[in-house]
Amino acid sequence: MTSLRRADRPGDLGWIVMAHGEVYERQFGWDTSFESLVAQVVADYAGGHDPDTETAWIAESPAGERAGCVMLVATDQPGVAQLRVLLVTEAARGLGLGGKLVTECLAFAREAGYHRVDLWTVDECASARRIYQAHGFTLRSEAPHPGFGYPVTGQTWSLTLR
Repeated sequence: MTSLRRADRPGDLGWIVMAHGEVYERQFGWDTSFESLVAQVVADYAGGHDPDTETAWIAESPAGERAGCVMLVATDQPGVAQLRVLLVTEAARGLGLGGKLVTECLAFAREAGYHRVDLWTVDECASARRIYQAHGFTLRSEAPHPGFGYPVTGQTWSLTLR
């Protein structure tokens, strides 16, 4: 059984960057430009997030190994948050961790008073997309994106919270 906790231990934020770089290179062949994007997201969060309205989670295996992550951060739009950096390691896939991480993220968003949560992904991330759809997110827009070593289709998804 895995557990979720706040990403507040030394090494957690660095692990988020490293894991994204390694996992997405293996899975999709993405280059370090993706890791750089994740590093910027994490640096922005680390540089001054408001713990009442923004947080990050780590999923851990029973042995205490990091197995997944997700963040919820504020946007420039009042009442709108963004779900960021959802990841489940290859070894932990199929255990429902992605869904648990998103559920926790959305519960926090509701408690923090957000009325909508947006996210950006690419069309290649089919497993993540299924998780988002299962939670009620709908595709708002898509457009070509230069990608992370080759072109992809970027997608913006939204969920209105009740």
